[in-house]
Amino acid sequence: MSVVAWMDRTFYPGYARNWDDALFRERILAAMPESAEILDVGAGAGIVEMMNFKGIARHVCGVDLDPRVEQNPYLDEGRQADAGNIPYPENRFDLVFADNVMEHLEHPEEVFREICRVLKPGGQLLFKTPNRNHYMPLIARATPHAFHQWVNRRRGRAEEDTFPTRYRANSRAQIQRLAQATGFRVERIELVEGRPEYLRMFPLTYAAGTLYERLVNATALFSRFRILLIATLLKAQPG
Repeated sequence: MSVVAWMDRTFYPGYARNWDDALFRERILAAMPESAEILDVGAGAGIVEMMNFKGIARHVCGVDLDPRVEQNPYLDEGRQADAGNIPYPENRFDLVFADNVMEHLEHPEEVFREICRVLKPGGQLLFKTPNRNHYMPLIARATPHAFHQWVNRRRGRAEEDTFPTRYRANSRAQIQRLAQATGFRVERIELVEGRPEYLRMFPLTYAAGTLYERLVNATALFSRFRILLIATLLKAQPG
């Protein structure tokens, strides 16, 4: 057994490779109304199995700049489009979700406004994204894109699925401001620190990540430094 595998079993029993996506899936399922029409913003080629809601929701649509979205097996309908110009009518969807998309947005206010437009009144936007106050986004902002591709290659992710990051909708303050400007109300912002996935490549980095995880989970005072940010926003009801 490798040292990393031993550390997995010792410090993080029960954690799977995509534990964060599994957690986000739970949040989406809990929020999804019966017979819902839903939209996956940044659906891509369908590489994250946890984001498959086909057959659970009444109709699953998706948009992405990547043309592979049109063959995404998790969608009933995929359209190649910019998230700042969503090709669906007003008040179409009961729920919109985005998995690891917000950190890539150049103009997040445009995207939030478009999502609000296509949501029904009272509809929800859920998204998962890295918290910009965590060490990984801090490192990402200080390193070139080629380094991000190298790290993801080590983690088993293809270069073509590694995109430039901006971190303009990735903190509690940024989300509050964006919500207020685009017709949303912030229902909940959850901050979670779990197994340090990006540092599992080597035992020494894994040990450092484990110490960090224990520290930021020791008290709510350090919650703002946890990696995973899951936000729930509500579109205002008329009147």
